[in-house]
Amino acid sequence: MTNKKLNIALLLGGTSPERSVSKASAASIYPVLKDLGHNVTLIDPAYGANQPKDERDFFKEDDYTECTDRNYIEAINSSLFDNIDLAFLALHGKHGEDGTVQALLELRGIKYTGSKVLSSSISMDKIMSKILFGHYNIQTPKWFSINNSSFNIQEAETQIDEIVKYPCVIKPADQGSTVGLSICNERGEVIDAFNLAFKFADKVLVEEYIDGYEMTVAVVETQTLPVLEIKPKHALYDYECKYTTGMSNYIVPAEISEETSLLLQEQALLAFNALGCTGYGRVDFRVSKEYQPYCLEVNTLPGMTSTSLVPKMAKAAGISFEALIERIIDLSL
Repeated sequence: MTNKKLNIALLLGGTSPERSVSKASAASIYPVLKDLGHNVTLIDPAYGANQPKDERDFFKEDDYTECTDRNYIEAINSSLFDNIDLAFLALHGKHGEDGTVQALLELRGIKYTGSKVLSSSISMDKIMSKILFGHYNIQTPKWFSINNSSFNIQEAETQIDEIVKYPCVIKPADQGSTVGLSICNERGEVIDAFNLAFKFADKVLVEEYIDGYEMTVAVVETQTLPVLEIKPKHALYDYECKYTTGMSNYIVPAEISEETSLLLQEQALLAFNALGCTGYGRVDFRVSKEYQPYCLEVNTLPGMTSTSLVPKMAKAAGISFEALIERIIDLSL
């Protein structure tokens, strides 16, 4: 554990649909970094080089207006990052988790929290993740992908019938937090689901729906934390259930056999390493009624809000939120 007090840039907001979630994560992280004695600078890359003067403005809910990706470049190339020892990434979604910000920080020689460029990019690309899961024998739901440029509804419906069956999951290939995701129980629901997913990405993933349980495992370096089961109030663990207090119940450690728990932790660490991830992350699963785990994805910058899962798993392992943040900093250095 480093005793050095650092100059830390806390990156939050951004331009993805998960902007508000990022702000909520940062709102939890910010006071902890200050309590640990670090010098903290809030930076929202969506603003470019012209950042708010009042720290309260960084956490406003409806302050975002359309901007270009160049703002990220301007922000990181600006004097804002002079003398910064570490960038603590509280960004989520596109440009935050996909290696974009990580690559820009590396060009400036600035260390940052979470996984490196390539593994961040792969984990955010659900199609590439699926390919690697298959290569490393990590069980994942059956799937296929479709590009918007070659989309044909009749062909898509035929592939669903032949490969994944109904119900199926249709979601953008490079978004998180269930943004643009639909569960289709029959053919009549498919076209609307594709139209929604294509609003957020040019590539869409179509996946077998696993009837069962929603579970997740946090990884901190080489350590897996206790398995957590999510019981959402909706049929789907959707955006509202993820980020609204009281809309989901969380059981940690999950009430499953030791054998199933160890299998989930083993699969989580295998998936984390298969994508080349480093530092910390969260691996999400659907677990069938027969307690077979199916890996869905790896999150390299999981949420750190009051309802987030990694802090809950850390607490179950006897790790306070402050100690978790310290550990993430140490791993990054």
